[in-house]
Amino acid sequence: MTSARVLITGAGGFLGRGLVPALAGGGYIVRAATRTPQVVPDAAEGVIVGDLRVSTNLSAALADVDAVVHLAGMPPGPGAIDRSDYRDNNLVSTQRLAESAARAGVKRFVYLSSVRAQTGPVSERPLTEDLPAAPTDAYGCSKLEAEQAVAASGVPAVILRPALVHGPGMRFNMATLLRLAMTPYPLPVRSLSARRSIVARPHLVEAVRLALSSDGMAGRTYLVADPEPLTVAEMVAVMRVAAGRRPNLVPMPSAVVKAAARFVGLADAAARIDGSLVVDPSRLLRAGWKPALSTREALAETVRAILATAP
Repeated sequence: MTSARVLITGAGGFLGRGLVPALAGGGYIVRAATRTPQVVPDAAEGVIVGDLRVSTNLSAALADVDAVVHLAGMPPGPGAIDRSDYRDNNLVSTQRLAESAARAGVKRFVYLSSVRAQTGPVSERPLTEDLPAAPTDAYGCSKLEAEQAVAASGVPAVILRPALVHGPGMRFNMATLLRLAMTPYPLPVRSLSARRSIVARPHLVEAVRLALSSDGMAGRTYLVADPEPLTVAEMVAVMRVAAGRRPNLVPMPSAVVKAAARFVGLADAAARIDGSLVVDPSRLLRAGWKPALSTREALAETVRAILATAP
């Protein structure tokens, strides 16, 4: 679908900043949907759509559009967020956009959901798309409901459920882990054996590009994660080595690490420290997705890119 016009919501966000130049460089005409007259990413047309929950300007935004990539929404954040806020920002806005896209004759709708639409913070077995979706929090439920709304709209759609994404500009859990890794102190994580899947932003961008161009992916859901899951200790070691330092990890019982995390205000991270969340991306790999780097190489690239621009 190269040379096609693609509308991207959330184009100025963490994922959009990686996707816009990649699609524009690949021959797509990129239209960036914004709420207000803010800076439009380079290489993108700008169109103001306002708040997607109530906007009446979707017809103009979708005019002459061949495909939509819906990135906008409310991400999971620290602290309590009201369930209705997640529902409004993730379900209602997605439903309105998907229904408008179907009426406009859009040929492909790619929705960036989340692995948390399928599971809670941990899973005893590797996740595949064949397992029933069982989100356990308000954020995950809102993303699953949004997926269902996209399917009900009738627009030809691909649902992507990425694991935790890392790259320059990342926030929350991965950003916190990097800050800890960059301290000069030994970290007591060597004994933590739970494995967790992550995905590099450039690899997720490639999954979106494939979803836009592959006819065989329409109507299906895909988990997105770099193939090798890592333990927290392995992630920290990769980060420190990428920064030119020794890993400097020490063993400590997970119960003590969890208590320390809660003490410093990382209750959400503490709940996940000794639980695995492994994602099997086999379906996406069979569809033709080819991550350019290994999990460790991609994480090291993220660290080097962040350090290169640090003040």
